[in-house]
Amino acid sequence: MLENKDSIQEDIFEDSEEMLGIVPFILRVMARRPEFMIFSCLKDFYVLRPNSLEPKTAELLAVAAAAASGADKCLKVHMNAALRAGASLDEILDTLFIAALIGQTKVLASSLRTFQEFEGSLDEK
Repeated sequence: MLENKDSIQEDIFEDSEEMLGIVPFILRVMARRPEFMIFSCLKDFYVLRPNSLEPKTAELLAVAAAAASGADKCLKVHMNAALRAGASLDEILDTLFIAALIGQTKVLASSLRTFQEFEGSLDEK
C-alpha cells in the first residue's frame, strides 16, 4: 500500500523523539504493521499539534487527559513533552490538580445522583 513505509516510519520515530523526547513503545510494537502505525500516527500528530493551540497548551491538555484516564505511562511521556514545549513544573502540577478536580466531580456527580435516587426510593416505601 505504501511504497516508502520504512522511510515514513523512520520519520515518525524522529518526529516522536523530537516532540515527546521518546519513541513510545506502542509505536515500536505498532511498527510491525507499518500501514496501521503510519496512518494512526499521522492522525495522532495532527491532533497533538493543532494549528489553533500552542504546543505547550496542547501538551498540558494531553497531561490532563492522561491523568484523568489513569494512563500513567502516557502521563509521564506527556509531562516530559510539556516541559520540552515550554511548560513549567508549576503549570504541569496545576494541570494535574485541575484534572483531579474534574475526576472527583465526575465521581461525585454520578454517585450523588445515584444516592438521591436510592434515597427517594426509600421514601416511597
